[in-house]
Amino acid sequence: MQRILFIALSVGFLIFGFSAYMQSKGTAKNKRVYQAIRRFSPYYLEKRFGGLQIRKKGDDSFKEKPDNREVFHRMDALEKAWGHHHLRLSGTTLTIHDDNGTTLGTLTLKTPEEQRFVHTYYGL
Repeated sequence: MQRILFIALSVGFLIFGFSAYMQSKGTAKNKRVYQAIRRFSPYYLEKRFGGLQIRKKGDDSFKEKPDNREVFHRMDALEKAWGHHHLRLSGTTLTIHDDNGTTLGTLTLKTPEEQRFVHTYYGL
C-alpha cells in the first residue's frame, strides 16, 4: 500500500509541475522577426534574486514584478501594445518607429508565416 501511495503522489506532483510549466510559457514567436523587432522594444527582463522583473529602457521608475507564472504573459502583453503603436506594415515591409514617428528600422517579411506572426502577435 505504501508503494502505491508513493507512486501515486509522484505521478500527481509530476502532472502538477508539468501543468504549471505549460501555463507559464509565453506565446510562440517567429524567431527571425521577433529578434529583429526585439532590439527596438523598450521592455526587457531583468533577473533578480527574487525572480524576474520587467523593466523599460529610459524609464528607471518602470518596474513590474509579476508572479513567475505570469511574467512571460505580461511581457507579451507589453510588447504587443508597444508593437501595435510603433510598427507599420505595408505589403511585406515592416517599419519600426519611435515615439516621435521617426523610422528606426525596416524589415522585409520573407514568408507567409512571418506575415501571419506579425498579424497575430502584434495585431497589424
